[in-house]
Amino acid sequence: MSRRSRALSVSLSTSLALALLGACSPQGGDDRGPDVRQPGVATGTVIGGTPKRGGTLTVLSNQDFAHLDPARNWVMPTMDFGTRLIYRTLTTFRAAPGKRGSEIVPDLATDLGRSSDGGRTWTFTLKSGLRYEDGTPIRARDIKYNVERSFAPDLAGGPDYAQRYLAGAEGYTGPLDGKHLDSIRTPDDRTIVFSLRGPVAEFSSTVTLPTFSPVPASREKGVQYDLRPFSSGPYRIESYARGKKLVLGRNPHWDAATDPVRKAYPDRIVVIQGLKGGQIDDRIIESAGADASAVEWSDLQPSSVAKVLPKPGIRQRLSAERTGCTDMLALNTSRAPFDDPKLRRAMQYAVDKQAQVTANGGPALNDIATAYLPPSLTGGRAADPVHTGPATGDVKKAEKLLAEAGRGDGFDTTITVSTGDKTRAEALQQSLARVGIRLRIETVDPSVYYDTIGDTANAPDMAISGWCPDYPSAATFLPFVFDGRTIKAKGNQGNVSQFRDKAVERRMDEIAAMPDATAAAKAWNALDREIQRKSPAVPLLWERKPLLVGDNIAGAFGHPSWTGQFDFAVIGLKDPSRSQG
Repeated sequence: MSRRSRALSVSLSTSLALALLGACSPQGGDDRGPDVRQPGVATGTVIGGTPKRGGTLTVLSNQDFAHLDPARNWVMPTMDFGTRLIYRTLTTFRAAPGKRGSEIVPDLATDLGRSSDGGRTWTFTLKSGLRYEDGTPIRARDIKYNVERSFAPDLAGGPDYAQRYLAGAEGYTGPLDGKHLDSIRTPDDRTIVFSLRGPVAEFSSTVTLPTFSPVPASREKGVQYDLRPFSSGPYRIESYARGKKLVLGRNPHWDAATDPVRKAYPDRIVVIQGLKGGQIDDRIIESAGADASAVEWSDLQPSSVAKVLPKPGIRQRLSAERTGCTDMLALNTSRAPFDDPKLRRAMQYAVDKQAQVTANGGPALNDIATAYLPPSLTGGRAADPVHTGPATGDVKKAEKLLAEAGRGDGFDTTITVSTGDKTRAEALQQSLARVGIRLRIETVDPSVYYDTIGDTANAPDMAISGWCPDYPSAATFLPFVFDGRTIKAKGNQGNVSQFRDKAVERRMDEIAAMPDATAAAKAWNALDREIQRKSPAVPLLWERKPLLVGDNIAGAFGHPSWTGQFDFAVIGLKDPSRSQG
């Protein structure tokens, strides 16, 4: 599920870890690995029962959305918000907690698509009766147009599966100058055919992404489309003051008969932005007035831990689902000092991962990452590390590698982090100082974090970055994080390390062409270990996502495909008459 927003990685205090430690598995001590559930915290269950139709759902947020334009929306959980509320895709994830939520089901399409030509051609038929917010019909050509928009340099930042998979797309720069792709055909208003450069067995999953939602060419507004996407989903934008407030009202032309996934319980959804994290927690804990019908967008704050866990009535309103993502320290391999592989290997031992666990909420909500691929892609168990040693780091090994790299006296370096990750950056600063590495920290606002580190010419030496699979396949992970051919000058996404390695790229192509999914999974796991040896990034954490809801919220659960964020397709209110706004 692409990038996990760094703003959502807000540090929790060690008191949360201590409060839940009795149920935690110590690192490496429980063969259930990161699947351990915590007592009194809602996991895999629905908070509040079944909602009733009506009322106003309030979302309290510390930030604006990075992008709502479906061609640019590739940060979790904004993809959840966009594809569940404002626009629909050809297929989508089932609205269910736990493993059932990973199941792909039809959305705009009548089925999961039909492949031919050995998986190189995929055909989808749209359901009848699909309409936009103004009542006009949704047409296949509108999906083609939005896929083409995703190639436009001015609309950078979104999923690039189309660039990877579509035949004849090399050098294409979008439809804004009147040019269109021959590899997407729309023989009629309800049929769309994709011609791929090679077989893609999982293309039914690929088209869950916002890229494959409809945008009529007549509604094109370039970069301004971010402010007012034209609705094909159950809600339409009534007003949007960036960084302050977004209001959604019902789309009167959305037909529930065509959409078994989205329940659209609330009449309105109001997102209030720019709040302090602790302020959000306090308001939802108190649950007074409209806040009883509110959910939080960002993670529970350190100062709120003691207010939540000792009180069963509040604790039962806390969700802490696994994110399914890997949190990494990306090393900028495009220039010194991290163009030196030996220096990068030294970083694997210099970093104190246990300090990262502590700074991010303790062992109750974090497991130490031993590889790049998360356990959800390696059979549910943590992968064996290539670089072994204590969780606190191996100072002597790091010093030895630094000396061999000619940096025995250490060196100066920089890291850019979201404001929510400053505590983690400081923990990193302290651990690196043990081996003479002098780290300067720069912080940026969460809403522009990925745009900042995605400017390759001005990127920092290091950044804390996360990646989540878009669907359960390593093909949606390693190529996006470590394929040098994906690097862009602006809007650079997964490959924050700017890692380029021809042998790795050749092997990625070979695995992608494997027709046997089981064999491919084994090959991806082996490639993970090979990339670890080259050390373009330091795997840090596998996290959970703690979120609190008001006492009038129903139907809330952390969705496995949305990195533990609430599934906005089915959330609502116990008593709509209690809501306000």
